[in-house]
Amino acid sequence: MRRSAFVTLVFAVAFVASACKPTDPGGFVVVTQGPASPDPSITGVAIPGSSTAVGSVFPVIISSQLAVGDNRFVFSFLNPKTQQPVGSPDLAASVSFIAPGTTEPTAAVPGTFVWAIQGLRGEYITHVTFASAGDWKAIFIIQPKGGSQQALGVPFQVLLKPTVISIGDRAPALKTPTLADVGGDVRQISTDQHPDPAFYQVSVDQALARHTPFILVFATPAFCKSAQCGPTLDIVKAARASAPASVAFINVEPYVLKYADGQLQPVLDAQGNLTPTNVSNAWGLPTEPWVFAVDRNGIVQGSFEGVISQQELTDIIAKIAAS
Repeated sequence: MRRSAFVTLVFAVAFVASACKPTDPGGFVVVTQGPASPDPSITGVAIPGSSTAVGSVFPVIISSQLAVGDNRFVFSFLNPKTQQPVGSPDLAASVSFIAPGTTEPTAAVPGTFVWAIQGLRGEYITHVTFASAGDWKAIFIIQPKGGSQQALGVPFQVLLKPTVISIGDRAPALKTPTLADVGGDVRQISTDQHPDPAFYQVSVDQALARHTPFILVFATPAFCKSAQCGPTLDIVKAARASAPASVAFINVEPYVLKYADGQLQPVLDAQGNLTPTNVSNAWGLPTEPWVFAVDRNGIVQGSFEGVISQQELTDIIAKIAAS
């Protein structure tokens, strides 16, 4: 079984503050698009109406699967002194890009601010198109409320093709745990402290066979190192209450777990590492949490790494319901 390299924001942030590539306690290689510090050669790019500032904040590119074509580009910022995220509704942010072999930045795209964890960690979401694979540069333009603009830049890579199951791909038809498998005891298949039973009624292969559109959430509230699985799952649970009845909702724990002593516990490999499930591997997951939206024809229509906004969720549910 292939092992996925699960990336978490906590360790992505840690890497931004260090000069080497770390490994998390579970043994997964941790990678991030953000470097140890802004690149001075990039921060020197002239942005009309802005100044350059090296050291005020570190940009963090959260999206781990940027590839040729349309992309959901998620980013945030880190205070280099406190090592804490600094994204907030009072910090406006946009981003422009410099393609490989060029020096001129594109027009800046405004980032939409969302709370990843309400009141604690904020991130910015944009949608961009990359024409070619290779070494790109991102120019982040920030403006605190009442303050002046600053420009900060970081290099990042664009892949020719993502490794994760993507929009337009057919969803892998694998069985996922349901309440019917465990006599109705949700504690045996979910680490959510307040699980919604509706998320464990149908498996992925059943939904595909029945041509049922569905929202699939890979989230493990108990073992999520980024602390993002619980908040993201809660957002999706809240959305289900007003979603059309024709849309199914499925939560899957991304790691191999066993039920013992009244709770789910991780099954570790010989090196003491958490082990991705065959379902996680089939979807090519590089991070957790991750939300997918699949239409009634089994085609992925939405892919959301880490955080998902209420508006994104509302829009994608409406889209697959109408498929």
